[in-house]
Amino acid sequence: MGKRASKQTKKFAASGQLKKVIQARHKHQQIRKRIQGKRGTKGDKVPPEEVDFEDEEDEIEAPTNATAKKSKGMSVDELLNADFMGESDDDENADVSDMADGDSDDGNESEDDFDDDASFASVDDFEEDGKNHLAELSKLAEKDPEFFKYLQENDQELLNFDPNDTGGMDLDEDDEEGGDYGVDMESEKTSTLTSAHLRRWQKALLEQRSLRALRKLLIAFRAAAHLNEDDQVLAWSIDSSSVYNKLVTTTLRYTPVVLEHHAPYKILPNGKFKPPTQTHKFKTLQKLILSYFHNIVHLLSQLTDNELLQLAVAESAKLIPYIVSSRKAVKLYLKASHLRTSNEGQKKCLELWSSAQDNIRIAAFLAIRKLASGTDESIMDNVLKHAFGYIRQLAIHLRNSMKIKTKVYNWQYVHCIDFWSIVLARACDSRTQVENGNKESDLKPLIYPLVQVCLGAIKLISTSRFYPFHLHIIRSLLHLTKRTDTYIPLSPYLVPILTTILAPTSRPKSSTLRPLDFEVQIRAPQQYVRTRVYYEGVLEESAYLLTEWLASPTVQGSISFPEIVVPLVVLLRKALKAARSGSSGSSSGKDQGVVKVLVERIEESAKWVEQRRKSVSFSPGQFKEVESWERELRDKIEDSPLGKYLKVQKKLREKRRKLVEKAREGEDEILDDD
Repeated sequence: MGKRASKQTKKFAASGQLKKVIQARHKHQQIRKRIQGKRGTKGDKVPPEEVDFEDEEDEIEAPTNATAKKSKGMSVDELLNADFMGESDDDENADVSDMADGDSDDGNESEDDFDDDASFASVDDFEEDGKNHLAELSKLAEKDPEFFKYLQENDQELLNFDPNDTGGMDLDEDDEEGGDYGVDMESEKTSTLTSAHLRRWQKALLEQRSLRALRKLLIAFRAAAHLNEDDQVLAWSIDSSSVYNKLVTTTLRYTPVVLEHHAPYKILPNGKFKPPTQTHKFKTLQKLILSYFHNIVHLLSQLTDNELLQLAVAESAKLIPYIVSSRKAVKLYLKASHLRTSNEGQKKCLELWSSAQDNIRIAAFLAIRKLASGTDESIMDNVLKHAFGYIRQLAIHLRNSMKIKTKVYNWQYVHCIDFWSIVLARACDSRTQVENGNKESDLKPLIYPLVQVCLGAIKLISTSRFYPFHLHIIRSLLHLTKRTDTYIPLSPYLVPILTTILAPTSRPKSSTLRPLDFEVQIRAPQQYVRTRVYYEGVLEESAYLLTEWLASPTVQGSISFPEIVVPLVVLLRKALKAARSGSSGSSSGKDQGVVKVLVERIEESAKWVEQRRKSVSFSPGQFKEVESWERELRDKIEDSPLGKYLKVQKKLREKRRKLVEKAREGEDEILDDD
């Protein structure tokens, strides 16, 4: 016996519009059959869509089990060529447009061929008895402490329920008020969502894990996501801001809990997760989940409240195991560009990661990390392409700066370089690689293009006024080379600074200016140019960075260290000799003393390595023996002359930093030169 038709359904049928809707759906079915015939799909044929014209609810088409293509690794040359970037952008934009239009006729991915306006009423067939959830609710504090804490703070009475009490849980009441919008969305009037509706749905979700209540909640959530959009026909109207916030919060927090109950997924020991088993229930739920996920992504561009935005990003990450089979959804979630069909940019994870507040950035980063590390290699390649796209954008800015040379000499560019250096240093850490059985990170090919961009930016303008910018970039590269054991030649960019200051073309000007803080400067103010106080600060900072680079495991721990430092020692001694002769401008005795001590430590460290090379019995061509010898040497670097000298310099700099901090806080401290 079928369901009793609602008043709105009868009114809609009497208006004569029902016949037109039925004809349109028949036509849509015929078009779908023709498209499926052209595709020539393999395996079991998908039965034609059954339509219950009494209820006007679309049955969900079970997705086909198409195997995903395994992604192939890309070489550095392929990455630098960037041919894939244009194709990827076009494809992704097309995919995004298709999703925005709700068009499923492209046939690229059968699992994405769903109608976002469908009522998904077939999920009601999987309704369960709520009595079995009492024991599960008692374990909620241990299983999902964050959700349990939210219930304690906001919905305490929902935690204390009687499984025999069904009062206030008649979900069929909502059918009279626009709950199933297969037909009701076409009616002239929509129902107003109230707190009572949300209360009933919350109670059913918590007590029974009700899929019917979840479906109705997600229908209302779609109305919230597309609120005030003239081109959308919605099942509910929302007149209260408090109801709107309650609806969004409830949907975001309750949905992952209900899905985890009906379609659980497994987390493997390596950190990856295994998607839910392709049961009939999950296949039916998957279309509903994808529709909900797209509405979340759409909502990210609408939210202005930072707390709701953070919640949306954090809770959407819990849906990743359910949507990884849909490449369109993954690209839409990750992609940071704009939709073709919208004038306003969509806030995706990468965009939020790079522009939002700190708490939202952290949530976006964790979502991207879960997406990249918990899924298959094809998703990781997608993340890799986006990462390379940003680094490539830095290179494009650098190329365009050949005309306007100060275009990249700004804090945004410096922070981008520093950010990607930190990301690659963490992802390609040499110690982590050893712990993982010497398995290289997928992001390691990005080190080379990033280094090329950095060195190109340093060489763009070589005047002394921009030395602070050069030092910032060198610090980022130094962090990268120490963490990844990648040799980056930094001495050609530090030694010229030292030699220029030791033997300047003109005598430095005296000044009473305070020493310049290079941590907060990328360009020297005009009054500091060619002053002695500026030159002394630049030389001290450059000498320290050169010491840190030479004492790094990649350089000091190399068997060829004595040969590496020969050009450095020759150039620095030549500059010291020119400074003492005073043939042109003259540097201060303090500057000469700093460089002289550095040269002595370099020569002592070269002899230290040579002393240990005397016992070597293998040839340079025996790479395994060389690597083994270098690993032993790196464990003793701190005992080398350069290692000890660097340790002393770090202590002096830390002491000076603390004195500066105390002075900023207003304490009586005298900043004496050490």
